[in-house]
Amino acid sequence: MPQRVEPCLALLKSKVPAGQDWIFEIKWDGYRLAVHIEPSGVRIITRGGHDWTHRFPAIAAAARQLNVQTAILDGEAVVLKGDGRSDFGALQQSLGGRGGKRISTESILMAFDLLYLDGHDLTGTELSVRRHLLEDLVTADGDGAIRLSEEVEVDGASLLARACQLGLEGIIAKQRGQPYQSGRTGDWLKIKCIQSESFMIVGYEASAAARGGIGSLLLAGRRGDGWVYVGSVGTGFSGQVAKDLRGALDELRTQTPAVPLKGKRLVFAKPVLVAEIEFRGWSQDGKLRHASYKGLRDTHDNTAVFTLAENDA
Repeated sequence: MPQRVEPCLALLKSKVPAGQDWIFEIKWDGYRLAVHIEPSGVRIITRGGHDWTHRFPAIAAAARQLNVQTAILDGEAVVLKGDGRSDFGALQQSLGGRGGKRISTESILMAFDLLYLDGHDLTGTELSVRRHLLEDLVTADGDGAIRLSEEVEVDGASLLARACQLGLEGIIAKQRGQPYQSGRTGDWLKIKCIQSESFMIVGYEASAAARGGIGSLLLAGRRGDGWVYVGSVGTGFSGQVAKDLRGALDELRTQTPAVPLKGKRLVFAKPVLVAEIEFRGWSQDGKLRHASYKGLRDTHDNTAVFTLAENDA
């Protein structure tokens, strides 16, 4: 049984693929996890390879109750709202925020793949077979801490339209005949209603009128070994969140900005804090449109900051 399997990652696309080769699921907004069930116990591994078993006790307990000797489940840890939608901010809060040490008793795992089962490596088998075995192991209904992320048997365009109507982030499309391949190969695609990506916070605009003293956060994407300013975000955080952000950013103050900006009220910070940002698209000059703050990503989990192409503005 492998100690770890590098996750298969979804490639962002603007259009839904067509044809019988694809299956579709709802896109969950949480933390990617691999749950290893072994004779010696359960291990919960993050996308970045960190052991967070102690952070998700309910998921670990549910894994121990599954009727298997050995298995690796691939899925997303989420906190669900009352209407069944995943809430990334609530998940972050349950874990105590960036660098927090809290355990999340509210999180559940939406399992969408099975990579290993009772002595058999399944990564070389096609997705439809892995899904069939997963469905025998985990159910979609009930109130357990591990649930099946169901395949939705409608055409992808209809599912995306419905997901957007319900205010969901988007959908995932997967090629049913492909083996499990680590990395962003294009076997899995993500199509979003509302774009959401991780950006580096490189400072803030101070404001005496705003709650918490922050008028907006200054954001940057990665290009090569440097940073490119992609705009600011001034909505999505409460007064307390703004106060906490200001305290954290003031500890990271620098006189050498990561991006070339000037302004009397601008306070620059070392590029350490990574924010998840919701936005509606890009302006012609390469800035985020209608951006909204969702929460801080944990940089200890090696979250990838959005990378701009060399020819982007």
